[in-house]
This record gives sequence, C-alpha cells and structure tokens, in this order.
Amino acid sequence: MSVVILYGTETGNSELVADAIADVLAADHDPSVYDMSEYAVEDLDPQDFVVIVCATYGEGELPTGAEPFAEELDEVDPDLTGLRFAVFGLGDTIYGETFNRGGEIIAEMLTKRGAVQVGEHSRHDNSSAVKPVKQAEEWAQTISPIIDPVTAS
Repeated sequence: MSVVILYGTETGNSELVADAIADVLAADHDPSVYDMSEYAVEDLDPQDFVVIVCATYGEGELPTGAEPFAEELDEVDPDLTGLRFAVFGLGDTIYGETFNRGGEIIAEMLTKRGAVQVGEHSRHDNSSAVKPVKQAEEWAQTISPIIDPVTAS
C-alpha cells in the first residue's frame, strides 16, 4: 500500500511538516509527498492511504496551495469510497472559531465523496510553544500502525 502525503500551504510550513511525516512513515511504508496544487484528483486511489497536511489561511480559508485541489474535487466529484485518510492541520488559536479550518475543509470534501478519515485529526496551534514538525513527527508515529488495514477473518 502506498502512502500519499498531500500538503496545502501558504508560507511553506505544511511542506516542512509533510516532509517530517514522510521521514517517520518511511520506516514502515513507502511515502510520496506532493503539493496539492500539483496533484490531480484523478490520481486519488482507494488502494493508497492519504495523509492530508493543510494550513489555514485568512479567516478560515484554504491556503492558496490547496485551492486548485479543492476546486478540482468539486468539478470532478469523484467516488472516493474505500479511500482512507488522516489529517494534520496547521492553524493558530488566535483566530478562534476558524482555528485549523483548512484541514477540516479538505476532510469534509473527502468524506462527502465516500472517503473515511482515520486516526486523530491533529491540529497544530502556532500560538503554542510546540513546533509543528515536532508535533507532526509524534502524530506520524500514531498513524503509522493504522495505515495498513486489518483484514477481518
């Protein structure tokens, strides 16, 4: 099973986080990292496990780097039944109700099309003392064991 890590960024932090997650997952999996702005929705494969790393921009909007992917999801409206994914969001609690909204938006768009979110939805807070890469590495350790689906007997 391939692991596809898609990041949506405005300032580059999501890319750094995606790379850190890939480094952790590489111990047991074969991760590939892509900028959402350069990834075709048609390439989403239910046989893959998808990790979404998405920042929040402005007043709770998607970052510029995630907009083309979101627009294509709306246009193509693919059936993503069987696709499993996990989300690591970046935001800042100073924005209150829109804190970490970017990751939530992508998660909602995927689940609306039949995909299933698994694991903890990690939400990094830029106002905290915790560095996003450090939180991402710890989170990736919890995601790694659930990437390969357990076959029921």
